[in-house]
Amino acid sequence: MSRAAVLGSPIAHSLSPYLHRAAYRALGLDDWSYEAIECDEAGLPGLLGGLGPDWAGLSLTMPLKRAVLPLLDTVSELAVEVGGANTVVLREGARHGENTDVYGIVRALTEAGAARPRSAAILGGGATAASTLAALRELGLGEATLVVRDPGRAGETAEVAERLGTALTVQTFEKIDTVLDVDLVVSTLPSGAADGFADLVAGRVPVVFDVVYAPWPTRLAGAVAQAGGTVVGGFPMLLHQAVRQVELMTGRTDVPVEAMRAAGEAEILRRAGRTS
Repeated sequence: MSRAAVLGSPIAHSLSPYLHRAAYRALGLDDWSYEAIECDEAGLPGLLGGLGPDWAGLSLTMPLKRAVLPLLDTVSELAVEVGGANTVVLREGARHGENTDVYGIVRALTEAGAARPRSAAILGGGATAASTLAALRELGLGEATLVVRDPGRAGETAEVAERLGTALTVQTFEKIDTVLDVDLVVSTLPSGAADGFADLVAGRVPVVFDVVYAPWPTRLAGAVAQAGGTVVGGFPMLLHQAVRQVELMTGRTDVPVEAMRAAGEAEILRRAGRTS
């Protein structure tokens, strides 16, 4: 038996078990299991220390992506640059940290035909904003504007931008209207937090990537779509970062993207009280 899990707090809402289990079924990995485990920063060292040789990997969500770094034996260059690992690969007694969020963002934008932005603004300054900066760099964009409530709390993300070689301008939400002449807006804000900016963004920004996946569509996504813009939701990002995690944990390269997509979409519909 090979075991894997997603850790975080809160974690009951996570779609990761549906995505990973769908991959295992399609790949015929009947001896693999994947679960969701409630774990906060204080509990992370003990949990990692208690994992046996049957464990293959972990997916990490908030608030663990930064907290895990000092607990790892090796960390990929990208995870170091971004300042967070959302994936731990366990092999031969060693813990290796990776960041697959960047891959997920790049794939989500590419699927939507939005992989060549010439300018971008990011709403929010947390771990997902940091991964977004790295994804934009992969797409050829070496500068971005970060919109936050308090510029004094954007220090970690500014440090990420410096490590990435990205020119970063920081602006406050009170002046968001001055930074919307861009090709792409990425909202890394929690559900509902971008509602007040929906009308400002709609009809002005051609592509909006909202990392929320439920409830969907958000008010921001709905307004942009109604105005004729391109909308990318959080689910494609979640899907593709999970695809990369399955590759890393299992060593397989034939990961069934569409089977995972179908499983995730079905669970989102179920939670919304609808059936496909």
